[in-house]
Amino acid sequence: MHDPVIIDAQPAPGRACGACTLCCKVFDVPDVESVAGKWCRHVKAGRGCGIHETRPRHCRAFHCFWMTESWIGPEWKPDRAKMVLSLDPGTRSMNVQVDPGQANAWRQQPYYAQLKRWAAASLPLKRFVLVHLNKHTTVVLPDRDVALGVFEPGDRLISTERLTPSGLNVEVKRVSVG
Repeated sequence: MHDPVIIDAQPAPGRACGACTLCCKVFDVPDVESVAGKWCRHVKAGRGCGIHETRPRHCRAFHCFWMTESWIGPEWKPDRAKMVLSLDPGTRSMNVQVDPGQANAWRQQPYYAQLKRWAAASLPLKRFVLVHLNKHTTVVLPDRDVALGVFEPGDRLISTERLTPSGLNVEVKRVSVG
């Protein structure tokens, strides 16, 4: 998982969180003892963060992909999509943090078809579309989805490519390097 503090992302013109607070449910934020899958205790329903002025740097630095990219349609606003998109600053892979209350949201249309298109465009660049449901990660590939289970600190995603008679085959797995 990436650390948004090292990114200097700014909201796109006309984009604002408004009443959306889904990032306050789908990410671990140790500074406020918030655990992925449960609402942060500081969220005020429909109003945002109850400690907005003093929120941790981690929270201040984060803007989801919908917020920073004006070309992303309104259907991707997290409170509507039930998932939060972000790019990993190191790998440039797409992270999709899914609301556990809507665990299959990423498999619904128009989202699933778009995730598949992003997966196809990302693969030649050695980037991936990673769907996270709490601690469980699934890699979306153009031809299939690969459940990798729980990533622990130190775990890495490894991919191998093989040329087969039907074209390029990509295999992915989680490995522990610790």
